Amino acid sequence: MRFRKFAAPLVALAASTLAAHGAPANLVATGDFDYYVLTLSWSPGFCDTGGAAKSPTQCAAGSGEGFVVHGLWPDNLNRANPENCGEPGHISSAAMAETHGVYPDEGLARYEYIKHGLCTGLSPENYFAAVKFARDQFVVPDALKAPHEKISTSPGQVESDFIAVNPNLTADNMAVTCGGGELVDVRFCVSKDISAFVVCPKVTGHTCHSSSISVAPLR
Repeated sequence: MRFRKFAAPLVALAASTLAAHGAPANLVATGDFDYYVLTLSWSPGFCDTGGAAKSPTQCAAGSGEGFVVHGLWPDNLNRANPENCGEPGHISSAAMAETHGVYPDEGLARYEYIKHGLCTGLSPENYFAAVKFARDQFVVPDALKAPHEKISTSPGQVESDFIAVNPNLTADNMAVTCGGGELVDVRFCVSKDISAFVVCPKVTGHTCHSSSISVAPLR
């Protein structure tokens, strides 16, 4: 495994290759933050732990949603994370079209751009394209793509399953979160140009510590 060092306030960001060439130049963030957290929600677990009230379409019976993007969030090692960085202005239909098949619905995508995307310095079109680019770098383990029966597992096993199918990914680059004994989401730390994994103790510290969890089946 190859490692590179990136300058950052007080702590170095150790990173290993994620994407061979990184994001296209127009998708590289210019905002003042250290790295991204890409969060993939496991829809059935999200819905079972309070998400149904927030996203009824995503949680409807027969929706068939599995892992979906919840957010691509600017994050910092030793500073507060940037949020709500200004007024969004007009978000065009072309920008929203970039979100289809990435977020579970346009409402969440719009909310995520206003709260987080503005802080990247990217336009809505480029931010949503960057989200899709980041999402597309990850492989979901076969067992977690479309289970139709409940899976009994552990946070460590979910972590290992993702590490096994995503070269260079390590436990230092991710977190598995849970609620009510269920898998809720998986989070990955990646560089601002989406070319490398980043070591992120603040994020990995939120990994679920339960000895066992369940992965709820698709609805």
